Amino acid sequence: MAVALDATTPTTDNLADDNGQATKEIVQNEEIALPEDEERRLLRRIDGRLLPMLFLIYLMAFLDRANIGNALTLGLEEDLSLAGSQPNIALLIFFVPYIVLEIPSNIILKKVTPHVWMSLCMTGFGIAMLAQGFVTNYAGLLATRFFLGVFEAGIFPGSFYLISFWYKRQEAQTRYTVYFSSILLASAFSGLLASAIANMDGVGGKSSWRWVFILEGILTIIAAAMAFFLICDFPDQAKWLTDRERRFIHQKTKQDDKTADDKITLRDIGEFVKHLEHHVAALMYFCAIVPAYAFVYFVPTVIKTLGYNTVQIQLHSVPPYAAAFALCMILAVAIGRTDVRFPYYLLSSAIAIAGLAILLAVHDGFSVRYLGICLTVIGLQALVILCIGWYLVNLHGHKERSIGSAWMIGFGNMGGFVAPFAFLSKYKPEYRPGLSMCIGIAALGAATACAYAGLMVRKRRRMMAMGNASSTPLPSL
Repeated sequence: MAVALDATTPTTDNLADDNGQATKEIVQNEEIALPEDEERRLLRRIDGRLLPMLFLIYLMAFLDRANIGNALTLGLEEDLSLAGSQPNIALLIFFVPYIVLEIPSNIILKKVTPHVWMSLCMTGFGIAMLAQGFVTNYAGLLATRFFLGVFEAGIFPGSFYLISFWYKRQEAQTRYTVYFSSILLASAFSGLLASAIANMDGVGGKSSWRWVFILEGILTIIAAAMAFFLICDFPDQAKWLTDRERRFIHQKTKQDDKTADDKITLRDIGEFVKHLEHHVAALMYFCAIVPAYAFVYFVPTVIKTLGYNTVQIQLHSVPPYAAAFALCMILAVAIGRTDVRFPYYLLSSAIAIAGLAILLAVHDGFSVRYLGICLTVIGLQALVILCIGWYLVNLHGHKERSIGSAWMIGFGNMGGFVAPFAFLSKYKPEYRPGLSMCIGIAALGAATACAYAGLMVRKRRRMMAMGNASSTPLPSL
């Protein structure tokens, strides 16, 4: 469908970066419209240029973050003489800088171009990952995990910010789902890679868990060099677009946002916190993150309780994430056609809780317990993707999107402080407290989703009664 501007569109829009250096001025004194087939071709070109590299970057980031779960089953805990909750604290330390530095990182991204900042961040966490393969004690492990969090903090919010410049609201939601799904491929690939590296035990006088970090760190640094040349910056800086195409992209992304791009003030934040829906959505995301993160880190450990050897443990961690990826792709198509998420959220919650209940109730029978692991991973990963996509699509205007996305991601990621302590070694092999906690939090998340859906229904009715549904899209259910 062709996109055109109304008569109130300003004559010029000077796109300038925060260094004060004006980028190319986009003239808007004429209506820009593309035929539908040309618009579709342009969208496919953008997808091909922008998404693959962002997908690879987040895949590598999550792979480097979560591969410690594989390393724990390959002898890291014994070689570094970790005891008690020390492995859990090593997981937790990552989230301290990761949460604190997300917003500052986005500010820096605005100061420099995305390809420079994101490739620099990628190089940083690649070096931290490489160094993790040479640690000799607990303190060294904590230090490398901390710096891993420092450099990964810029990837997730930076990618979100960049995508928002290229796609209009409805287009962006499917792309967000695809982007999130890279964590599922990372988790599956981590198991495959770890199973191959498990056979390198003793090569070069190093344990196999060290090779996990060393080889994946090298891969990340190589990918960072590629990213410097392949990451797309903002549309007005894209030399592979014509001037007409740049103007069209700018105009269509602005159509979803009729508000002025004023600076965010304390009054704006105060107005934001008055609305209950934002707090309910953040709690919903927190309830999805805690069990999802817990299982990402401990799936290999839980699989180990089924009696498999080291290589089999890594291989058996692949199918659950491959199945979750397939489900999320199906959901992306379904949501794109219906713009509805609530029923899928409840379905995913039921799948996750069923899987957790199987693991809690059944303590023998490999096939049944493995089925429980698969159901749990499938349900939990779908919840994370559904939750954040549902909330973001219901944010309107520059200010609400900026504050809301930072609030939800920051609050939700505090679940990273809880998740590492879900499966303490003293409770193995049944892990009853951790499984019970995950069931309770997932159930709370489902109840919170019902509350959020109720708030959106009420908001829809209020907007329709006031007659402003045409100027602002109705909240998605």
